[in-house]
Amino acid sequence: MHVHILGIGGTFMAGVALLARAAGHTVTGSDAGLYPPMSTQLAEAGIDVMDGYAAHHLKPAPDQVIVGNAMSRGNPAVEYTLDAGLDYISGPQWLAENVLRSRWVLAVAGTHGKTTTASMLAHILEHAGMAPGYLIGGIAADLGQSAAMGESDFFVVEADEYDTAFFDKRSKFVHYRPRTLVLNNLEFDHADIFDDLEAIKRQFHHLVRTVPAGGQIVHNAADSALDDVLARGCWTPTTGFADAGADWQYEPLAADASRLRIRHEGHDVGELNWRLTGAHNAANALAAIAAARHVGVVPGQAIEALSCFSGVKRRMELRGKPRGIRVFDDFAHHPTAIRTTLAGLRAGHEKGRVLAVFEPRSNTMRRGVHAETLAASFADADHVFVYDADLDWNAAEVFAGLGEGVTRCSDLDTLVTAIAAMAAPDDSVVVMSNGGFGGIHARLLEALAG
Repeated sequence: MHVHILGIGGTFMAGVALLARAAGHTVTGSDAGLYPPMSTQLAEAGIDVMDGYAAHHLKPAPDQVIVGNAMSRGNPAVEYTLDAGLDYISGPQWLAENVLRSRWVLAVAGTHGKTTTASMLAHILEHAGMAPGYLIGGIAADLGQSAAMGESDFFVVEADEYDTAFFDKRSKFVHYRPRTLVLNNLEFDHADIFDDLEAIKRQFHHLVRTVPAGGQIVHNAADSALDDVLARGCWTPTTGFADAGADWQYEPLAADASRLRIRHEGHDVGELNWRLTGAHNAANALAAIAAARHVGVVPGQAIEALSCFSGVKRRMELRGKPRGIRVFDDFAHHPTAIRTTLAGLRAGHEKGRVLAVFEPRSNTMRRGVHAETLAASFADADHVFVYDADLDWNAAEVFAGLGEGVTRCSDLDTLVTAIAAMAAPDDSVVVMSNGGFGGIHARLLEALAG
């Protein structure tokens, strides 16, 4: 069977492409402006990706068109698909019908930490010899790719609340029907499709409705929005993490949370020494350990697995260290994620400055929804560089409170030059964007080396 994927370069759709290929299908796709790591992953898999969305990409007609949620009416490939009467389906529905059916699905949902927690969980199951399948919106270094069929009934999926497709406005995760569900946290995001937090809570409630009574919901007990979701109706046993008094807790043994004591129901179950830092990752670890326990992995074994967890590409990924200047690539694009990421770095930063480089790229961020809380989220940075091209809000006003601690640039070359001029040995430069950021990482490494 020949499937053609529209929007194949997206983190989710690239994973679908790998799974379709593993299922024995011929896979092609269309996209525009691909960037690593997904572009690299598709190339290494030998999947043919066509540039843009021309109608002739669909000639001769594939057996099925899998439509990514970035596609909309008016897109030439979408219009041709409809006019020609081609068989089409959304990515989440394809996944549900072709991969998840009859499997034990472990889904990880929440505003923040989905990719990291899902990667941790898949790594734990792999380490325990359970050979899980998985589809994650990023590439964990230990797994090597973002998706795999696996060799067991267990399948880990990153469960995104974003809408499914132009013809299906439900959240993606309602298709997955998990038996084990992780709810990391819940805040307002995706302002392009949700009017307010209440609209997102409603989708999470729909997800909770799909979890069977024989399953388990692992939830952040410190998140009041999740408390509200569960109060609307829950038919599944729950176990909480992170809050004082919750079933699962951690005690930091190092200021940056690189050493943790893990407790379950008041009992010590092990000590975690690992490469990751920050309270947010400590909470992610609790969620992954708790979810793994539901499928039979004892906490000690899960802790052992996380002690050798190498992290995820684009989640505080160290890209280089020219002249002793550490350059990190991070996906943070929401004030909470920015704040917790920088706080984790600052806690373990003994010398040198923390320089944050930020691209407000997400639809929510570009609309200025988080303008009131954005500047404060950079409190742990010594200096902030903001790429302020084509925004719907005034960056000068939003970051005015940072005074001389901020540099704004609307030209990428100027931005790179300014960062290189300021950075010194022992500094850490954290590039924060949920996109390719014009290839700034390679350009910055070259500039700093020079």
